[in-house]
Amino acid sequence: MSLPLADWFQRLGGVDPAPFFVLSLLPYLAFLWWAQKVRAFPRLALRGFQLTLLFVAVTIVAAVVAQQAFGRQLADVDPLHGGAEAFLTLSNLVVLLGFRPRQEPPLPGEQVLRGRGAAPPDPEDGASASAS
Repeated sequence: MSLPLADWFQRLGGVDPAPFFVLSLLPYLAFLWWAQKVRAFPRLALRGFQLTLLFVAVTIVAAVVAQQAFGRQLADVDPLHGGAEAFLTLSNLVVLLGFRPRQEPPLPGEQVLRGRGAAPPDPEDGASASAS
């Protein structure tokens, strides 16, 4: 039998789970900080990951509105739940678009990884081939 996480914390003696949810943001914020510092990390994908924080904020507000206005959980108020989930869909789409393969040539100084059997680099694109 599976228990919801909040019930599980209650069975542990009334431990409040809220600090654990807040603490879970720390690794995510560290990831965002790292991704911002890495030059090769796609900027559009970074924006998508940042939009995920907007999804979290919108979800918290929608949950409070659902509780205060309707006396129900967010999952039980379809318009609010759907609206909040739309932000998750948006952030996922932006992440996906950020990681799509690029067709344009790489920026100067940007490293391009090539798979096995890939053609050697074109000397005109600024990459140098090592002498063998």
